[in-house]
Amino acid sequence: MTKSLGDRVRALVFDVFGTLVDWRGSIAREAQAMLAPRGVNLDWLAFADAWRAQYQPAMEEVRTGRIPFSKLDVLHRRNLEVVLKAFAIRDLDEAARVQLNLAWHRLDAWPDVAPGLKRLRERYRLAPCSNGNVSLMVDLARRNGLPWDAILGAEFARDYKPKAVVYQSAASAFDCEPAQVLMVAAHSDDLAAAARAGLATAHIARPDEKGPGRGESGPSVPVDVAARDLLELADRLGASID
Repeated sequence: MTKSLGDRVRALVFDVFGTLVDWRGSIAREAQAMLAPRGVNLDWLAFADAWRAQYQPAMEEVRTGRIPFSKLDVLHRRNLEVVLKAFAIRDLDEAARVQLNLAWHRLDAWPDVAPGLKRLRERYRLAPCSNGNVSLMVDLARRNGLPWDAILGAEFARDYKPKAVVYQSAASAFDCEPAQVLMVAAHSDDLAAAARAGLATAHIARPDEKGPGRGESGPSVPVDVAARDLLELADRLGASID
């Protein structure tokens, strides 16, 4: 089954936050680096979790049409204001707020990601299919050596996952039928939505994404292939080794 999937698929598209990059540890590090010198002392991982907790509610405002489409950088900034207030962080000047919001552009990839993508790109076209905006995706790619062929996802589709248009527009951009595209993610709900949109699906285990043992070690929905990381996914799809 895996071999036939590898032969059928022409492109792979990827969730990014959590699947490819460690948002939690990176945001905690960046927040501490910016705020600790200003006399702020708090649980930095809790700060990261609180900021991330505003992510889906903010996008739901767009998905339901309550607000026009806004890039994720804009939503992250709105969410940051909520979190700063919740943690009683005051007197942070505008320049510092701008730089702190750009922490999402400075996330670190998991160790398997760059080598795994390099192998997969020998056989497939690759792109993010993320809710992150284009400049954010480009900065993460440049920081972590992610070899994309294109930047796709929410800003390209002008809507947010799990809306079907986000997945289907990624397939269309590569001149592929949805079934010729493999959506790769560490989140079962993302994969279920991609499958409903007609894409093939691959689950990557990230058991510690949200803290020790709080991520997904395996899919909770049917998928075409499940792997512990991108290197195993490359093995399962028959991607070459240098």
